Amino acid sequence: MIVVDTNLLVYLYVSGANTGQAERVLVRDPVWVAPLLWRSEFRNVVAGLARRRALDLDDAVRMTHEAELRMAGGEYTVASQPVLQLAARTGCSAYDCEFVVLALDLHVWFVTSDRPILSAFPSTAVSPAAFAARR
Repeated sequence: MIVVDTNLLVYLYVSGANTGQAERVLVRDPVWVAPLLWRSEFRNVVAGLARRRALDLDDAVRMTHEAELRMAGGEYTVASQPVLQLAARTGCSAYDCEFVVLALDLHVWFVTSDRPILSAFPSTAVSPAAFAARR
């Protein structure tokens, strides 16, 4: 089990330069979890792609449905206090800290490409490439 950020989910469902990396992470660990926030972030990304006509609206709806099915049973609420404490201490966004808090609570890796998160939480956050390469 790993905590994944919304970008990794987007990379998995929206074909692009990072899709292969997301697929390698999925092969390495197929049990992905995230705070409920991922849904709103994912919808926002695919809505933006649809607005810019980089993605057909029907495809955006289908991808969102597929991502929701993948994440079913792996969505968590997180407590506000530790999120706000981490955000205040590190300067990272509360959004990002939700993912970190979940990983800390579950004692699992948080897989993200977000450089500030990787820098602020080296014992919890790992890049997709580094995670996929782990033995």
